[in-house]
Amino acid sequence: QVQLVESGGGLVQAGGSLRLSCAASGRAFSNYAMGWFRQAPGKEREFVAAISWGGSITSYTDSVKGRFTISRDNAKNTVYLQMNNLKAEDTAVYYCAAPRAPWGRGTPRDDFGSWGQGTQVTVSS
Repeated sequence: QVQLVESGGGLVQAGGSLRLSCAASGRAFSNYAMGWFRQAPGKEREFVAAISWGGSITSYTDSVKGRFTISRDNAKNTVYLQMNNLKAEDTAVYYCAAPRAPWGRGTPRDDFGSWGQGTQVTVSS
């Protein structure tokens, strides 16, 4: 069972930046793709970004392409989400997620079965 702990959320003005971190423990981090999701008030949780187990493949939802970057440091068992040029519509609780099976390519279709507790990101306009 993998444990995921997010950090780095907060309040930022529109146009600002934040970097989210997710520390993983409990299994071989480097063998698994990782992802970020978010859930805004009154909306369903949505995919934001994912990265393959090796880090060479990334995918993003259209609304964050060119503004967000997902990366990973396998030596630190940590995945990051760098968020630039934040907009009010990025306000949400952001969740780190890990798939059930190893060797994933890091796509929205990966079977994400483990979740962190979430970190709040609020963008003021």
